[in-house]
Amino acid sequence: MGMLKNLRRKVGAMVGGFEGGLSARRLKTFHASRAHVNTLIQAAGADMTARARYLIRNNGYAANAVESWAGNAVGTGIKPSSGIGDAVLKDRVQRLWLRWTDESDAEGLTDFYGQQRRAARELFIAGEVFFRIRPRRPEDGLSVPLQLQMLPAEMLPLNHNQLLENGHRIRQGIEFDRIGRRVAYHFLRRHPGDITDPGLAGETVRVPAESVLHIVDPVDAGQLRGVSRFSPALVKLFLLDQYDDAELDRKKVAAMFVGFVRRPERDFDNSNETDDRGEPLLPLEPGQLQILDDGEDITFSTPADVGGNYESFQYRTLLQVAGALGLPYANLSADMLKANYSNTRAALLEFRRRIEAFQHSVLVFQLCRAVWARWMDTAVLSGSLDLPDYEQRRADYLDCSWLPPRWDWVDPLKDIRAEINAIEAGLKSRTQAIAERGFDAAMVDAEIAGDHRREDSLGLSLGASLYRFRRQPRSLELRNPHDRFALPGVPPIRDAAPDCAPETRSDPRGGGQKARGRHPGHATAGHC
Repeated sequence: MGMLKNLRRKVGAMVGGFEGGLSARRLKTFHASRAHVNTLIQAAGADMTARARYLIRNNGYAANAVESWAGNAVGTGIKPSSGIGDAVLKDRVQRLWLRWTDESDAEGLTDFYGQQRRAARELFIAGEVFFRIRPRRPEDGLSVPLQLQMLPAEMLPLNHNQLLENGHRIRQGIEFDRIGRRVAYHFLRRHPGDITDPGLAGETVRVPAESVLHIVDPVDAGQLRGVSRFSPALVKLFLLDQYDDAELDRKKVAAMFVGFVRRPERDFDNSNETDDRGEPLLPLEPGQLQILDDGEDITFSTPADVGGNYESFQYRTLLQVAGALGLPYANLSADMLKANYSNTRAALLEFRRRIEAFQHSVLVFQLCRAVWARWMDTAVLSGSLDLPDYEQRRADYLDCSWLPPRWDWVDPLKDIRAEINAIEAGLKSRTQAIAERGFDAAMVDAEIAGDHRREDSLGLSLGASLYRFRRQPRSLELRNPHDRFALPGVPPIRDAAPDCAPETRSDPRGGGQKARGRHPGHATAGHC
């Protein structure tokens, strides 16, 4: 073996090429595992998840990282907008879905969007989460007889590997058929770490794959189970936490003012506290005077003060941790002292690209779409929804857009103006702009139309009403097209042009002619 290694080293030295693949002196201790990711997960996955959960319970940075990720990935919920063309039918579907979201949790602790948030947290901590689809009886009184039960990663044992008599294989708790399809999951009946739940430890139950949603963000081809996002940051976070504790204790001891009294004669009435072995206890307290016995002396260690390097060391270490977790530094540390508009916006843009990819490829594709399809099937079969020709047109009825919550920007005024210009230039539609804010365009337009009707019925004339030009065709002839999108309190975008005379038109509420001229911050209705 040694001769083969030496021969390989000599051949590599002669060929050259990739320095990272050579057995050079600097890389002598760099031993990378060639094992498949499934082998690595089985060996270390449970420990990594346990350590990640420990840090979240005991480390403020880890807890803040999880909450930041879940808040940005899900927020108030990734919500559906049905693609059904019939407005009445679409409204019926949306209302039934909204009613069911309050009933979706089998534990009754939250709604469907709360389950999304919990799923995002589990994906960050453990790298995966499971949902068991639980059909319910009609007498349970649910709007749609269906609920979701969330199961953490620990409920599916990583070490459950078995070859079954029918040719199926169980790998890390997942049962595959002869051609590699997932057919079942073998869950534990109770959590292996929950001693309050009576039952047989290690007893498993087989659940068909069609009743389980396995939400996972794999990083390697063929990967079966998830990996905690904390894995590249665990060591640094743990050691940084220990360093902080040690520095805090050092500062505490250094801040104590203690005096020691020596007596020429032994004090037989000395009632100092002792430990279990009879040794005297010398706790340090501010302003304490401690009496020493004859022959006793005390020596303090004098560790070097980190001085002004503490903050810079913390900052650099937290930067590395933030990079490992895929979070901006401010989201991890809640430190905004070094933030300004430019670097904050740049960090948010990169972070939001990652979040959007995670939303689309994991949460929407694996969770939301699957739940929507199962919910729609159950609603039709139970009679909660009446959709004509559902079996033949199922794909059309299942068409749906999922709308994440809108992003809040550092300077919203600039971004709104840029969005208005993009709509005016034909680079994006209002539907797209509204969807990016987490709303359905059809519902927004219906609300705007309802607002206009209510204003007219009450005799109100609110110049700040957005898109009122749709009800007044003449206002489409504005001399400046940007004025159509003027916002309340936002100065309109104007081109250099002579002032226009006010337009005179009849007041729909009576009272003869009404002059309409410029109004600060609103669209101009006059013509040149």
